[in-house]
Amino acid sequence: MSFKTKTSCGQVGIKSFRCFKKLSFNSFSLVLLYLSSAQVGQAQQLVSEKVSSNVAPSPSLSSNYPTLNHQQLVAALPQLLKKGTKISLNGRTLPIAWSQWQSGKSTRTGISDTGLMQAMGVELLNTNNSNKQPILWFSKSQKPLLLDAKLAGSYRYLDITNFIKTAGWQLQNENNILKISSPSASIKNVQQENKLLQNNGAIPISPQRIIVELNKPTPWQVSQNRNEGIITVEGIAEPELIQRFTPPVVTPPTQNPVLPDEGSGNNLNLNPPFSAPPFPPASIPVPTPQPQGTSQIKLESSQKQTTIKVNVPTGWRLRASTISNPNRLVIDIAPDALVERNILWSPGVRWQQKLVNLGANRFPIVWLEVDPKQRGLTLKPIWSNPTSLVGIAPLVNIAPSSQASAAVNAGFFNRKQLVPLGALRLDNRWVSSPILNRGAIAWNNNGNIKIGRLSLDETLTTSTGENIPILGLNTGYVQAGIARYTPAWGTTYTPLTDNEILVVVQKNQVTNVVMGGKFGQTPFPIPSDGYLLTIRAKPELADVFTVDKVLRINSSTNPVEFNQYSNVVGAGPVLIQNRQIVLDAKAEKFSDAFIAEAAIRTAIATTPSGKIIIAAVHNRAGGAGPTLAEFAQLMQQMGVVDALNLDGGSSTSLYLGGQLINRSPATAARVHNGIGIFFKPNP
Repeated sequence: MSFKTKTSCGQVGIKSFRCFKKLSFNSFSLVLLYLSSAQVGQAQQLVSEKVSSNVAPSPSLSSNYPTLNHQQLVAALPQLLKKGTKISLNGRTLPIAWSQWQSGKSTRTGISDTGLMQAMGVELLNTNNSNKQPILWFSKSQKPLLLDAKLAGSYRYLDITNFIKTAGWQLQNENNILKISSPSASIKNVQQENKLLQNNGAIPISPQRIIVELNKPTPWQVSQNRNEGIITVEGIAEPELIQRFTPPVVTPPTQNPVLPDEGSGNNLNLNPPFSAPPFPPASIPVPTPQPQGTSQIKLESSQKQTTIKVNVPTGWRLRASTISNPNRLVIDIAPDALVERNILWSPGVRWQQKLVNLGANRFPIVWLEVDPKQRGLTLKPIWSNPTSLVGIAPLVNIAPSSQASAAVNAGFFNRKQLVPLGALRLDNRWVSSPILNRGAIAWNNNGNIKIGRLSLDETLTTSTGENIPILGLNTGYVQAGIARYTPAWGTTYTPLTDNEILVVVQKNQVTNVVMGGKFGQTPFPIPSDGYLLTIRAKPELADVFTVDKVLRINSSTNPVEFNQYSNVVGAGPVLIQNRQIVLDAKAEKFSDAFIAEAAIRTAIATTPSGKIIIAAVHNRAGGAGPTLAEFAQLMQQMGVVDALNLDGGSSTSLYLGGQLINRSPATAARVHNGIGIFFKPNP
């Protein structure tokens, strides 16, 4: 469907705030690391105003920027040295963005914030300052570290230069891969605890806690796939400790149905914020030896890492945090293991997540609140293949290849033929037509947004006076009649049904008529200066298209107000309009099974202040995801004005700064298209 250094004082934690004050940042230290020509203009404006901000300007104002000479600009902007999109952690290569830049006489190293969270186990705490990110990592909860944050390109980098010195990590750049080596750590003990609680005062539940005692702080990662949680610790467990744990015996549940793949990973199960940890650190005991044979944990150790695998009940999730003195990694397994989060990620983008009550149920919701009127911020449809509409890919690949800073999966598609099933309009150009009068969201570069049901009316007028409706443009939804395929579809078109008749049109004139043959067999070139018409199940229409006949196309949206929006993405059904639930999936021709399904879901919505919310809602605590009716209620409860359901289930993907923030990438399906958020204003 569908709503994460050695300081100058030589110590991490207690004196970190005082120590950071000693770092030599001038008044321009928050300017972007590397800039396009438009971003240079932005920096010039910021310098002239002496403002510490990374808010990008409106492109229309670029000609009014005051100018700086070269020496002033060099002095104002940090010098980018190197960058890449992969790091190697103790020999394992991970897809995480990094950069290095010169600041005064110091070389600084930054890692993307979501990447640092996933690869190292760093807890990102709530913040209202996008340029400063408080974190916890084996430090006292009363004294979080404060890292400098810089938005550059598609990523938000956290300056870890001092942090890694304190942690004792070694860095090396090789072939654009940042190699990180952490000191060898050892796992001293692993303990499992159970605690009987009452769920809503009625159902007894037994949340589990796994405590991993370490001899020193070390990176760790947590992921979850269906009913298995995987904790990877950059440390070695002694053979006798591994022998204490045997593989868990998996007994299929007899009462609960098999739920859709939650796949929440260490992204949905983000670490507890400093302000409200679910279990006070003081209550965590130092682990004591556990009797052999009682554990439901399995340990596997290699030369540098130890993997801890644990069964996770259906509908439950993992949540992890770290504690110092002694150093411990704490993993909680519970039905409501989602931590509330509120991070101003950049001007115009806020990352939030919380559990929302709906009756007796609690649903985890992860969302981005986006201000479409923020200077320098734009939203665009994105899809998997820049040269064709045929193809699907994980959103975690589509977004960075499109250079989007954030993204969400969007419209429906045919998983077999890998083609779109809904509206796509980019920069005032129709890429793929809407189908079945289903819901769509439209917006323009002024921040105006519209959500409603949409159809595209195209009529083909011939030089001899015939008017023939075109039933689809670059779409995988086939109907009896005529459809049109342009170069946006790709360089070739392969028939989607048997016995199609193809009309070749170049420069608005018929140049050939051919038979398409069998479905999926022969590709036919799409003229770069025209299009193909496909005639399906109505061969008599071919008589109209004689060679050299001139054609003209007229098109308009229904409702007509959609014509004024430059970008459109379709999905459906519409959930809310004017704060009222208007859900009618039958009217949008969705199946009964789709309507009744309880599943993970994705939505895009608008707020009373004109902001956009893109949200992922996962399985309720101890159960399945929301039905469409429940989903509409959840969106209404969040106070949105209008809301549209997007493709969901395994497609549900919410991307931010290089990573998925709502689930493990291994559990996310490939998708056809999405909506990207960009911080690269046009010159």
